[in-house]
Amino acid sequence: MSEDWAAQRTEAARVQAERLRARQDAEHAEAEALLRDFVRVAADAGPEPEPLQVKGYGGRGTARTSLRGWYLRHDRTAAVTTDGTFYVLTAPLTLLDRVRGARVEPQRPPMVLGAGGKDGSSIDLVDALERLFPGWRDAAT
Repeated sequence: MSEDWAAQRTEAARVQAERLRARQDAEHAEAEALLRDFVRVAADAGPEPEPLQVKGYGGRGTARTSLRGWYLRHDRTAAVTTDGTFYVLTAPLTLLDRVRGARVEPQRPPMVLGAGGKDGSSIDLVDALERLFPGWRDAAT
């Protein structure tokens, strides 16, 4: 009996994890589509992309990157590049990173930037894009 219960619980946990992964994949796909649309419109009529920098954890310095794009948050910790790729721009920086520049890896974008952070530090991706380039969605259609 306890083996059946354990097997049922294991299967229920697997199904829950699968559903969570599917929801996250759908959210990421929606955010990726928004960023692609934004970049297409911004490249034609929006603000100029700028060189992107990485911030060290705890505000410990910055390092340049080879990336160009638009910062999505006021604190410059998230950005989209000119090819529509999303980056979180915080990392543990070494002295060498600060001198030579840092390399960051792209991530799948969320629909809410900073979700789960301090109160008032999160912003919907749509709102961040609208703040960066007001009316961009009208130009996308």
